[in-house]
Amino acid sequence: MPATRVVIYDGVCNFCNGAVRFIIKRDPNGLFVFAPMQSDYAQSLIREHSVRNVGQDTFLLVKDGRCYIWTEAALEIAGELTGFWWLFKATRIIPRKVRDYLYRAFARNRYELFGRTKECQIPGPELAKRFVGFKT
Repeated sequence: MPATRVVIYDGVCNFCNGAVRFIIKRDPNGLFVFAPMQSDYAQSLIREHSVRNVGQDTFLLVKDGRCYIWTEAALEIAGELTGFWWLFKATRIIPRKVRDYLYRAFARNRYELFGRTKECQIPGPELAKRFVGFKT
């Protein structure tokens, strides 16, 4: 059965890898799987959903056949995590253009703030089933 919730993230970004670990910790039912943007699988999903303006600062969620980008992706994910993270969906009262502008400003500087790796971090065997698109 194909995954119905695929998080596409920058696999060499330390902040992004931390965000993936954050999601995994709060997703005990394993709703989300993860694909590094650098993978052929993620690129095929991006083409399939005709997402334009995709760069390394782009964070996407493909959920039930629909593609969410930037803050919409983050808010959709937050709504399905355990705990009170669903409350972040209230930030939708802020216009999307404003939210996305702030997101992209942060994303452009995240390497300087948090660093990066030379290649995508490969999950350990206990989490491997939660990741797609890695070449082994």
